[in-house]
Amino acid sequence: LSGLDPAQPYFQDTPLEVRLDKSDAEFVDIIHTDSAPTIPYLGFGIPTAIGHLDFYPNGGKQMPGCGKNPVSQIVDLDGIWEGTRDFVACNHLRSYKYYSDSIIYPDGFLGYPCASYDVFETETCFPCPREGCPNMGHFADKFKGKIKNNFLKLYLNTGEARDFALWRYKVTVTLSGRSKIKGYVNIALYGSGGNTRQYQIIKGTLKPANTYTNFIDAEVNVGTVTKVKFLWNNNQLNPTFPKLGAATITVQSGENG
Repeated sequence: LSGLDPAQPYFQDTPLEVRLDKSDAEFVDIIHTDSAPTIPYLGFGIPTAIGHLDFYPNGGKQMPGCGKNPVSQIVDLDGIWEGTRDFVACNHLRSYKYYSDSIIYPDGFLGYPCASYDVFETETCFPCPREGCPNMGHFADKFKGKIKNNFLKLYLNTGEARDFALWRYKVTVTLSGRSKIKGYVNIALYGSGGNTRQYQIIKGTLKPANTYTNFIDAEVNVGTVTKVKFLWNNNQLNPTFPKLGAATITVQSGENG
């Protein structure tokens, strides 16, 4: 039984007989996309973990792409009717859009077991544990025999628009050069499964011999990494023509470590 952002108003803190619960089926998975409090945020979805697997994409409250201005949201690629619905209940409706995308991407939407979304954004919940991570959506039941906890809360990020599936990587860069510079470093990954766009790893003071780590939620499953593109920029003219390079770049896949 898959709960697509089950309702919060009139169901929050009610007895099990009234609302959806893990006891309702052999396997219950939940996608929480609009779990901010109803007052004052008009959250339509229940925030409580109520299934065997509870997925909180983007933290479960505010979905990327739902903060667009009203005109661009109503004049939507999927039509005026779809755009108007999204304007009224965009976060709530993301749950079924993620679910339908999960059918197309059976290896996508990996949910990382974690205490909270804030912790998920640190290195604590990366990579997936030995038993792997469940896939949010249609293929969540592949994880059925691996559930040990009473409630398993899972976190992941999604794209702003279709296609919503993203794949998580940890990128670590050690810089080389002679002097520290203010600027930014971008990385793009190339692999057997496809290539990513550029992602910013660090912005600020760049110091040679220092190591910088960041997460990339890539729009493709890169597969086996064949090449990494390293770009840096200091955003200003510098008569000394500073040079900066990468001594090492390490890429770790969240799926298999």
